[in-house]
Amino acid sequence: MESPEEIWRKMVEGEEYQALHPHLIERLGKTREKIWEYNNLHPSCGAEREAMLRGLLGSVGERIQINQPFRCDFGSNISVGDDFFANFNLTILDEAKVTFGDHVFIGPNVSIYTACHPLESDRRNTCIEWAKPVTVGSNVWIGGSVTILPGVMIGDNCVIGAGSVVSRSIPSGSVAVGNPARVIKRVE
Repeated sequence: MESPEEIWRKMVEGEEYQALHPHLIERLGKTREKIWEYNNLHPSCGAEREAMLRGLLGSVGERIQINQPFRCDFGSNISVGDDFFANFNLTILDEAKVTFGDHVFIGPNVSIYTACHPLESDRRNTCIEWAKPVTVGSNVWIGGSVTILPGVMIGDNCVIGAGSVVSRSIPSGSVAVGNPARVIKRVE
């Protein structure tokens, strides 16, 4: 069996890995406990919530707010810049790196996925996965109920319209909407 370090490296670097490796299952469980604690803090405990996020996420800039409930798989693969705000029900499956620039605002019910699965059922049933990173630039507004798929890069100064499914990268200075999301306008 692969070492915990090797299975983690393979997962984060986008190689195929065994999703049911005991080390990953253990880490997922520990993160879920931390997330449960975070989501059950009283709304008036702002300083405690921020401290918990700083202990959970890979890196955090100045001024972060993630409204409860929040869910992620590992947390340590998520990096956020300064002035990060996420509304209720943000879900991030962070098997690969998920990176946010500065001044990112996220509406409610947004989901960001990095995990990929085989199309063939016999391979999928072996619990083989791989992951692709997601990068969101600075000065980005992501509308409510947006889904961002593995491998997507959203450039700086973008707006992603509510309900969009972002399946391919969006260039800087764009407004993108729809399923799949398409650039409909350029902004400066």
